[in-house]
Amino acid sequence: MPHLTEIEKAGVLIDAIPYIRKFSGTIVVIKYGGSAMVDEKLRTSTINDIAMLKYLGLKPVVVHGGGKDITAMLDKLGIPTRFVDGLRVTDEETAKVAEMVLSGSIGKSLVDELERVGVQAVSIQGKDGHTLLAKKKTDGPDLGFVGEVEKVDSTLLSTLMDNGFVPVIAPVGVDEHGQTYNINADYAASAVAGALHAQKLVYITDVEGILTDKDNPDTIIRQLSEIQARKFIDQGIITGGMIPKVECCLDALKRGVESVHVLNGKTPHAILLEIYTNEGVGTMLYR
Repeated sequence: MPHLTEIEKAGVLIDAIPYIRKFSGTIVVIKYGGSAMVDEKLRTSTINDIAMLKYLGLKPVVVHGGGKDITAMLDKLGIPTRFVDGLRVTDEETAKVAEMVLSGSIGKSLVDELERVGVQAVSIQGKDGHTLLAKKKTDGPDLGFVGEVEKVDSTLLSTLMDNGFVPVIAPVGVDEHGQTYNINADYAASAVAGALHAQKLVYITDVEGILTDKDNPDTIIRQLSEIQARKFIDQGIITGGMIPKVECCLDALKRGVESVHVLNGKTPHAILLEIYTNEGVGTMLYR
């Protein structure tokens, strides 16, 4: 980005006023994953963005992934990792390691970093307060202890937010019998956003946004309605790996979220640029 003059810098801030006024007091759920969790500079940028949202009057909620960390820990422990159709097969031993990594090292680290920039945060997993009531994922191949969200109890999340805390959620759920399940973080974020009546759901990814050609970032679609998105899938304009991303966004819209944003976490301060500037930096899907 070229260097801005002092007047241009002031103009950026002035242009943000309508967005600051519009979104103050609303809930934004952020699904945090990809390179922005691994690269130190990008991680710092994302943490600062979340803090800024809080200071500007929004109520951020973070749902994080951690697949790379889980794989690294399994390798360290000598536990083989097996994937079917790109999805991790999760036996009992793998499930315990995944829960330890997601709820322990990742969640606690994010809380530490948020608190270092003055934001109160609490790390929880979906099991806490039965926040994520899960059931075994039965469509497709048997993946073991992999579940999907059946219901979200937002009581604990609301209590934390009402007392000024940012909830940091590990996508680990529990069924009515007490069985633990690992849940896809994208869909966990969608379910949480719907239950909280969030204004926005933001997906931090490693792609520019929704692309018509996954190999060409210049084919990004800046704004996409729910109806258009479904047509683009049917017409083969959105294909391959973009389809699951779009379907996840559509799931959130179906749950009542006002808009869903797909951003590249490799872009510094992508969250602030998307929410508080006219142009944005990713794709916004809306109802």
